[in-house]
Amino acid sequence: MSLFLDSIFSSIALSHFMVDTFNASRPVLLTYLGLSESQIALFSSIYIWASALTQPVFGWISDRIGPRWLAAGGVLWMTVFYSAALFFPGNTGLACLIIAAFGSSAFHPVGAVQATLRGRDLLKGRETTATSLFFMAGQLGHFIGPIMTGFILASYKIPGLFIVPIVSIPVGFALLHQLRANQPHPKPDQTHRSNRAQVSLIFIVILALVAALQSWAQSNMVNLIPKYIKDLGQGATIYGSMAGLFMGGSALGNVFGGYFGDRYSKRFIAAGVLFLSAIPIYTASLIGWSWWLYLLIPLAGAFTGAVHSIMVVYAQRIIPGGMALASGLALGFIFSSGALGLLFSGHLAELYGFPFVLTMTTAMVLIASPLALLLKEPELKNIQNLE
Repeated sequence: MSLFLDSIFSSIALSHFMVDTFNASRPVLLTYLGLSESQIALFSSIYIWASALTQPVFGWISDRIGPRWLAAGGVLWMTVFYSAALFFPGNTGLACLIIAAFGSSAFHPVGAVQATLRGRDLLKGRETTATSLFFMAGQLGHFIGPIMTGFILASYKIPGLFIVPIVSIPVGFALLHQLRANQPHPKPDQTHRSNRAQVSLIFIVILALVAALQSWAQSNMVNLIPKYIKDLGQGATIYGSMAGLFMGGSALGNVFGGYFGDRYSKRFIAAGVLFLSAIPIYTASLIGWSWWLYLLIPLAGAFTGAVHSIMVVYAQRIIPGGMALASGLALGFIFSSGALGLLFSGHLAELYGFPFVLTMTTAMVLIASPLALLLKEPELKNIQNLE
């Protein structure tokens, strides 16, 4: 409760909710604008990569100038260019939407670091719990954003969407006020840098593999499940709810993953939930349309989503350089690898059907599970607390 009552954390979490509400509204808006499936896929990939691949740069800058202007500026940047995307027609509006993605890129690594630091200060070092709550706020934006966007477009068309940037303006300025001290991120001393150098090559490779497989699995589910359910003869209400249920389950799983990751071995928690995620994913590949999907889909989201905050906290501890740079590298890699894998999965789904992709996704999480066991935490204890 102390974390939610903290003005800095609550501002960071609310800002994350707004940023990912912007992000999640994109597919619905593009569909409303009449883009084809291939155009939506291509545009979404460009948007995700624009946001993901620049995150290390913004993280590196934040480690040097402090978090204030990048965190609050990211929210306000998205507000301005999302509004421009709604105002200008055609390719100009689409270009403004791509530019808005850089606001998301600026915010995410800085926000993740601030959440981690508030967890260290207010939760007696339980940084994974705080980080998971930060990501839960963003996933709630991914859950609510498409539903809200669809309702607004159906009722008020494009002008109605201006309500989203209007709401985000006070959120951005509130964050600017809360971070007015602009405290620099903690820097590792010489001993910590030496410890990081010793583990970075091994652990970065393992983290990259586990994070890529987890992100790819989640991208397959959240992006392709609606089309699969539609092809099984179900209406928009049902296949839309499936995407929402997956992200809702992911948000809940993220919190439990962070909670247990602070109390038990992170590598065992990550390996365990990845192994368990294979059960609902593989079962879904066998049964076709069934009301059991209302249970299986959120379970798949919960188990795969539980790994996310654990991976980011690991990255903050072991990647050389500042915390925001580490967060930017981790998040940028996670988002971009998921988008890249999705392009391949979409092609396979067209050739062999989505049940084949679900079976492949099952194999991916089963491979990621034992890899997570290689993240041996005793080597990280010396670098856990960076003062």
